[in-house]
Amino acid sequence: MSKILYSFRAVLSASALTIILSACGTTQTSTPTVSGLSEAVEPSLRQAAREAEASYDYRSAVQHYRALLDRHPDDQRLALSLARNLRFSGASQAAIDLLNSLAGSERPALVLAELGKAYLAADRLGLALRTLQEAQAKAPKNWEIVSALGVAYDYQEQWDKAQAAYLTALAINPDNPVVLNNLGLSRAQSGDLDGALDALRQANEQPAAKAQVRQNYALLLALKGDVAAAERLARKDLTAEQAKGNGQFYRQLAMGLRGY
Repeated sequence: MSKILYSFRAVLSASALTIILSACGTTQTSTPTVSGLSEAVEPSLRQAAREAEASYDYRSAVQHYRALLDRHPDDQRLALSLARNLRFSGASQAAIDLLNSLAGSERPALVLAELGKAYLAADRLGLALRTLQEAQAKAPKNWEIVSALGVAYDYQEQWDKAQAAYLTALAINPDNPVVLNNLGLSRAQSGDLDGALDALRQANEQPAAKAQVRQNYALLLALKGDVAAAERLARKDLTAEQAKGNGQFYRQLAMGLRGY
């Protein structure tokens, strides 16, 4: 195993890929009761749910979506949004329970896709893979499902299958930064750092690229030894103190990849 590949996997196992982003502090408020939700209040609650999720305040998003689902128990979109935020907040089993109750006998593709992601979050890899394969069979042109299947293969270290899935997703939705990001990380884990950098560079160039893409790209640049470029990227999303901490980590990482 190359030194770069060993170091990158060590970084992953140490959770160093977790992006140091300060979640926008959203004031916790009590969720309105179902009886108190009027037609005038509901649009504001929907907006609050979307904004909470966008600012990584997943617990508040869960509260808001749960209140909305109580009002509209047959709304599949609301149920999927609640399940997604349960997963993001670490309550993967609650998401699984909700989605299994939602799947029924018809097992819609979008429900299966979210269920597969919840199984992944719960580290139930076999169930995740089977569920996502079933979802893809029902919706073969859905790039998000195909990309999620790639993530499931990555979890099982089946790099070739994972990268083939990402390329299929990109054929459906070209230049998608989420898929390019996943492809880059998969290539890095399989030892192809140059290919990983190329995919992350393309992802970073997309207008819809988020902070996570930039920070993953910065990490790979540091692994390659380009610490200055990594620090420039880090400063785009992090506070000065956070960027300084990341910069120190990047320099240590680059030094560690030089000969013994």
